[in-house]
Amino acid sequence: MTVREDRLCRADGSPGLYGVVDKPDFALIVPCGRGGYHLVEQYCYPVSGRYWEFPQGARPREDAPHLPEGNGGSGVREAGRDVPADVVAVARAELREETGLSAASLTWLGRIRAAHGYSSQRCHVFLAEGLTRHAPRREATEADMAQCWVDAGTLDRMIADGRFVDATSLAALTLLRGRPRGGDRVDEDG
Repeated sequence: MTVREDRLCRADGSPGLYGVVDKPDFALIVPCGRGGYHLVEQYCYPVSGRYWEFPQGARPREDAPHLPEGNGGSGVREAGRDVPADVVAVARAELREETGLSAASLTWLGRIRAAHGYSSQRCHVFLAEGLTRHAPRREATEADMAQCWVDAGTLDRMIADGRFVDATSLAALTLLRGRPRGGDRVDEDG
């Protein structure tokens, strides 16, 4: 992660200063099965609290400095655009690390900006289905992570009462609920 300040000239000609956070792009995975969702909960240092969210993460900058825009030829196709293979690999790795789940298939739901008002970071969102349970492979920073399965009604109540507030998870749920049924798979594990 880097933080920079850019001096700029505003539209009205006045000088300005803009702070920007550059972080690697990340993948968020919505693991669905048995009519519900698998969630993870962990302590979030910047806001001093524990919060539920969908599994998500990125490879360290030296491994994946910036996940591709989706117009290169090395990945798979979804909705007329390429989804790079390394994006799919990050999604599979994060799902396994945080939950211990592997998915028989991933469907790319879209790409969102995590905080476009101050960061260049993007989030690639996947639906994971056909889940198989294994032991999680959590990193040291995830040692306190908890996980649970909730049905759709319970998740809606968690949103309403402020227990599920992660912005990218909420945006991912919106992408999922708004997609046409029977979308194309981007990756079949097998």
